[in-house]
Amino acid sequence: MEIVLITLFVLGYLAITLEHTIKIDKLIPALSMMALLWAVVSIYNLPVFEVDIISKQLIPSHIDELLLHHLGKTAEILVFLLGAMTIVEIIDYFNGFATIKNFIKTKSKKGLLFIFSGLAFLLSAIIDNLTATIVLITILQKVIIVRNTRIWFAGMIIISANAGGAWSPIGDVTTTMLWIGDKVTTGKLILNLFIPSIICMIVPVLVATRLPAFRGNLSGDIGKKDTGHQVHKYGSTMLYLGLSAIIFVPIFKILTHLPPYVGMMLSLSVVAAFAEIFSNSKINITSIDEDHEKYSSHSPVHSSLSKIELPSILFFLGILMAVAALESLGMLFEFAETINNTIPNTDIVVILLGFGSAIIDNVPLVAASMGMFSQLIDDPLWHFIAFSAGTGGSMLIIGSAAGVVAMGMEKIDFFWYLKKISWLALVGFISGSLTFILMRDFII
Repeated sequence: MEIVLITLFVLGYLAITLEHTIKIDKLIPALSMMALLWAVVSIYNLPVFEVDIISKQLIPSHIDELLLHHLGKTAEILVFLLGAMTIVEIIDYFNGFATIKNFIKTKSKKGLLFIFSGLAFLLSAIIDNLTATIVLITILQKVIIVRNTRIWFAGMIIISANAGGAWSPIGDVTTTMLWIGDKVTTGKLILNLFIPSIICMIVPVLVATRLPAFRGNLSGDIGKKDTGHQVHKYGSTMLYLGLSAIIFVPIFKILTHLPPYVGMMLSLSVVAAFAEIFSNSKINITSIDEDHEKYSSHSPVHSSLSKIELPSILFFLGILMAVAALESLGMLFEFAETINNTIPNTDIVVILLGFGSAIIDNVPLVAASMGMFSQLIDDPLWHFIAFSAGTGGSMLIIGSAAGVVAMGMEKIDFFWYLKKISWLALVGFISGSLTFILMRDFII
């Protein structure tokens, strides 16, 4: 029966990896894989286990109880992401991100490279690397008119955004998974990964400044205010309020020891309240009267919720619950033991995971690693996994959510990225990995 389960998982994984080839959204195989794996477990009455928190050993469990347990842990991540996505959409409703564009004045390509790379690094740590990439490429399209020049900057934004997302508990989905799963804490994560992440970003940027694409100045005016969209008078206020609310979430967790999604819901409620006040909405969030359709477009909360990427949420649900099925049977622990016997050096294993994340989705890779290893919270292994999975995806444009969205927004060719940008991402990944290992062994 293990062969059947592994076959289903591998086929689902392949379908997710080949999403752009077979033209089927990855949420479909993820949900199918989840349902089929749990169905096989249930139909054949296979013994299931859960990990005892204290002893870290597998203990027998009833399948209904185990399903609820894993669904609860998965729901923590999904609710957290829903809250963060809604706050970002509310900021965008007020065109708050236009505030960032108005700070860009220089015409120097090298100067713009440092500005956009720095913004990508910092923004991705707050609003996650996917959203930061969307925001900055949107701004980039208004600053740089020539597409052949712009795609070089887009490639560097991908590298910088993925590097910035690795050191923050809210900067990348995989890092958020490790944080909510009690594998890492905010303070230790930042302490151990901030410098390696900076190295991962700054080394490719410094190398890129020597390339012809980033020499000289841009022609035309830079820094003019965006006249294509009406800027709300509260746009900058909502930007700073929204970013502060997201940053508050880890602080709330440290103070209350409650799960992160609780703090995210509090932040969302505050941001939503100010959004409703600023927009002078004619309805409140819970209104269901006959005028709902008439006035819902005036509500920033309703408008923002309608733009949430539910396919991504469903994908996370499917893949996390599918991995949980294998974990509940103890198969991931057996696989981890096999890997450790074959490759005793865990650093090599984690670096290979980084290369793997460039080829296949890093969410299932990290979800599997959480079920494979039993190290305690804040073990250096978890920090290295967060770094490797987060930054390794930059080596191919399809290797990260940031790369995929940039590919769609700028129509970047896969082989152009492979030839022009991948080697820069590889240099950054290796530099950051070596920095982490040296800090772990000789400094921290």
